[in-house]
Amino acid sequence: MPLKIPKLDDRNYQKLLDEALARIPVHTPEWTNFNESDPGVTLIELFAFLTENLLYRANLIPERNRLKFLSLLGIPLQPAASARGIVTFTNEQSGMKTVTLNAGLEVFAGSVPFRTTLGLDVLPVEARVYYKRTYEANKPELTEYYRQLYASYRGTAPPSEIDFKLYETVPLEGKDVGINLGTDAVDHSLWIALLARPKDTVDTLRTELAGKTLNIGIAPSLDNAQGRILPGGHANPEAESLLQYWIPQLPDKGLLPQDPKQRVAEYKLLDAKGSADVLTEPGVVQITLPQKPAELDLWKNLDPLEQGVGDFPPALPDAKLSDRVVTWIRISSPAAPKIRLLWVGINAVPVFQRAQIANERLPDGSGEPDQTAVLSKTPVIPGTLRLSVSGDTELWQEIDDLTSAGPEVPVADPRNPPGTVVVKNERNKVFRLDPESGEIRFGDGMRGKRPPLNAQMFASYHYGVGRDGNVNAGAINGGPVLPPGIKVGNPIATWGGAEAESVGEGEKQIARFLQHRDRLVSADDFTTITMRTPGVDIGRVEVIPAFNPELGSNEPGDAPGAVTLMVIPAYDPKQPDAPLPEKPFIESICSHLESRRLVTTEVFLRAPTYKKIWISAGFNVIAGKSTSSAEVREAVKKELVRFLSPLPAAARPGEIAAGASQFSYYPGGWPLWNPVVAKELVAVISRVPGVSLVNNVLLGEESKPPGDQVEMRGLELPRIMGLSVTVGDPLSLDQLRGQAGEFVQPGTEGTGTAPAFLPIPLIPEECR
Repeated sequence: MPLKIPKLDDRNYQKLLDEALARIPVHTPEWTNFNESDPGVTLIELFAFLTENLLYRANLIPERNRLKFLSLLGIPLQPAASARGIVTFTNEQSGMKTVTLNAGLEVFAGSVPFRTTLGLDVLPVEARVYYKRTYEANKPELTEYYRQLYASYRGTAPPSEIDFKLYETVPLEGKDVGINLGTDAVDHSLWIALLARPKDTVDTLRTELAGKTLNIGIAPSLDNAQGRILPGGHANPEAESLLQYWIPQLPDKGLLPQDPKQRVAEYKLLDAKGSADVLTEPGVVQITLPQKPAELDLWKNLDPLEQGVGDFPPALPDAKLSDRVVTWIRISSPAAPKIRLLWVGINAVPVFQRAQIANERLPDGSGEPDQTAVLSKTPVIPGTLRLSVSGDTELWQEIDDLTSAGPEVPVADPRNPPGTVVVKNERNKVFRLDPESGEIRFGDGMRGKRPPLNAQMFASYHYGVGRDGNVNAGAINGGPVLPPGIKVGNPIATWGGAEAESVGEGEKQIARFLQHRDRLVSADDFTTITMRTPGVDIGRVEVIPAFNPELGSNEPGDAPGAVTLMVIPAYDPKQPDAPLPEKPFIESICSHLESRRLVTTEVFLRAPTYKKIWISAGFNVIAGKSTSSAEVREAVKKELVRFLSPLPAAARPGEIAAGASQFSYYPGGWPLWNPVVAKELVAVISRVPGVSLVNNVLLGEESKPPGDQVEMRGLELPRIMGLSVTVGDPLSLDQLRGQAGEFVQPGTEGTGTAPAFLPIPLIPEECR
C-alpha cells in the first residue's frame, strides 16, 4: 500500500465558520443576531479566512519535509536546455570594406537574447544560391539545336552515348524540404553566386575579398536519423564532411583556349573548416578565399551560348544580375550521396541562447559550514559560472561532489600510524552548483573551504530561457552593439530549447535513480533514462540487449557488449501513423546517454524500419442491429489500426480524446519480431460489436500476392499502406494497390552510375 501524506487539519473556511457560529450560543447566549450584516459575524468570517490560510501552510509541513529529505539524497532535476541557431549578417555600408565581428556578440529576438559563438568577417557582398534542376518537359527541337551547336564549336558531331540534358536555373530559397543533391540537381552541385552590391565595382571588390574568410552557413534537411555511441568513445563522432567547396581555376589571363575540346571549366578545391558536421546538424563552414584578386575573376572569352553548359556555372536569366557576379563557389560531393540541403547562405555564424549576468553580489561569507547562496537568474548554463571571493586572487572552481574536495588546512588521518606524511589537497576552494535552481553550496571545512566571515562574493554567469528560445525564422533582427550598416537575421528557426524537469516528474524517477544512480546498466535503466531525455517527446523506447543492427541477420544475444535502442517520437507530422525520428531527436538522446553509459557498452540508436502491408477485409453485419453498416466498418478500421500501431496506447495521437479500445492488444505497441498473421486479424475484426461473420482477410506485403502472414525481422514494424474494409467479400489486393508494378523494391533505385550527358541550360522564351 503506498504511503499517503497526512493532512494535519482538513477543515476549510466554511467548516471553521460553521463551527465558530455553533459555539456562540454556548459561550455568549445573549448574542442572537447571526446575519452577515452583524459586525461580530464579519469578524468571525475574517478569522475563519486567516485560520484556513494557517492550516494550508501547516498541511505543507509533511510535504516540505519529504522534499527536504529528497534533496539530501542529491537527486537532481534535469535543467532547462538553451536553444541554438544560425544568424547571418548583411553589410549595407556604402564603402566596400570588410567588418570584423568578435565572438560573443549579443543579438535579440524580441526580448530573448542570443550570443554568437564565433567571430567572422562580414564581407561586403550579396549571395544567391542556385542549382541546376532537370527540365523534364520533352523539347526535341531544343535537343537537336544543341547537337548542331555542339558540332559547330567542337568541330565534330557528339558521340552517340552522350545525352543532352536540359536544366533550369532555380534558386534554393523557399524550399521547405530542401533539395537532394543526388537526384534534384543535374550536376549534383549547389552554386553560390557572390554578387557585388548595385553601386559597387566588381574589380575593386575582388581586391577587397582576396584572402578573406567566407563563412557559409548550411542547414541540412534531416532524415534517416540514426545514432551510435562507440565503446570508450563519444556519441556520433564527427566524420569528415562529404561536401567539397570549389572555386573556378582560370587559365592564363582568364582566356579559354581556342580549341573547342579544351574549352572546359576547371575548379580548385578550397580549404574548409567546419564548426560541426553540417550533414547531421546546421552549422557553419569557414572558407579562405584565394590571396590574389585575379583568382576571383571569371572567364573573359566565354561565348554566350557556352554559359551554363557542362561544368560551367549556371546561366542566370537576368543579365543585370550576371554583370554583378564576382565569382562562383561550387558545393558538391565526390560520391553524390543522398544529401538533402535545406538552406545555404553566407556571412553566417552559430548562436547560442543565453544572457549574461556580470558580478552579481552574493550574500557575504558567514564562515559557517555548508553555506548556500542562490543566484537571481535560472536556469544557469553549465560551465559558465565564475565565482570570486574577496581575499582570494584566483577564482573558486565548480566541483561535482564536495566529498572529493580537500580540507581548509592539512589534517592528518588518525587512522594512519605516526610519521605518515600528510598529503595536502589543494583543491579546497570549490563549490557545487545546481543549474536548475541556481543554488550554490560551499564546503564544511573538512570537505571544501568555507567562505571567510564577511568575505564579499561575486558571481558572473550565463542563463537561458528554455523553450522560449525556440523562435521562428526572421525573429532575430537586432542587437545593441551592432556596427552601423550591419543587419542581422536568422534564416532558419532556432532549435534545442526545452523546459526544466518539474518536481513531480523528478519524483517519479526517485526509485529508479536510487537503483542505478543515473547509470545505464539494466534494460530498465536504458528505458527509464532515455525517456527522461530533455527537449524531446518520446513515444516508445525498445531496448534490445546484445544486438548489433549493423551485423545483418544476427539475433538478440549474438553481439555481447552492444545495446540497440529503437526510439519512436510521440508524433510525426509527416506520417502520424508511422512516426520516424529526425536527426536532432537522435542527437539529443545520444548526448543524454553518452555520460551515463558504461564505457565498454556500444549503444546503437535506430529508427524503426516500417514494412509496407496491405489489408483487405470483408465481413457481414448482424441483422437488426441499430448500428449502421458504415459505423461498423469505421469501427473495424479503427481496431485494425490500433492493433498494428507502433506506439503504446498512451502515446497514440487522439487515443485519450477518442477513447481507448475496449480490447487489450499490445500495450507497448506492436512487438518486434512479431509477424502479422491474417488469422489474428480475423479475430480482431470478429470482436468488433456488430460483426456477425468475417468472410475473409487478404494480407499482402509490398507487391507480393496475399499470404497467411508477413514476417518481421530486426527493427521492422508493420505500416498499413492500404486498408479496405467492406461488407461482403473483400476487395482484391491488386485493386487496393492500384496499378500493378507501381512499387519499387528497396535497393533497386539504382547503382549510382548514369549514362554520360551534357547539362544544357534551358533558353528562356523571353530575354530579360
